[in-house]
Amino acid sequence: MPSPSTVPRPIPATIAAVIRDRQVLLVRRANPPDAGFWGFPGGKIDEGEPLFEAAIRELAEETGVAAEPLRVVTAVDAFDRDETGALRRHFILIAVLCRWTAGEPVAADDALDARWVDLDALQDTRLALSLDVAEVAEQAAALMSQMPSRPPKP
Repeated sequence: MPSPSTVPRPIPATIAAVIRDRQVLLVRRANPPDAGFWGFPGGKIDEGEPLFEAAIRELAEETGVAAEPLRVVTAVDAFDRDETGALRRHFILIAVLCRWTAGEPVAADDALDARWVDLDALQDTRLALSLDVAEVAEQAAALMSQMPSRPPKP
């Protein structure tokens, strides 16, 4: 059994679940875990950085999109394993529901591609999704449908 000092500690990270008109914003990841798979924009939370600020920062870095963070949707585990199956890193991804405010997605930072995906297309098996993406997107869309519309600007 590994000693407690050799077991990787979970790394807190955030993902931005941006919903717009029954579409969700996804990026194709360039780096592990899940390189090549589609998932939410996101990344590690910097030391001293509030959760919502981290979600919006990562969203802007990876896609150029601006959004308003609304609330936490859920948290999921993401495990990065080596070729033998040994655990390299364990991320705890905190999903933040975000309302799109401006911009169209352009892949940047560690994203290979970025685009709006119809929520119905998430069940399409040809779209290589990271684990839990479809479920988190559906939860986010359900929460978004319960949120009050943004009041018009004066």
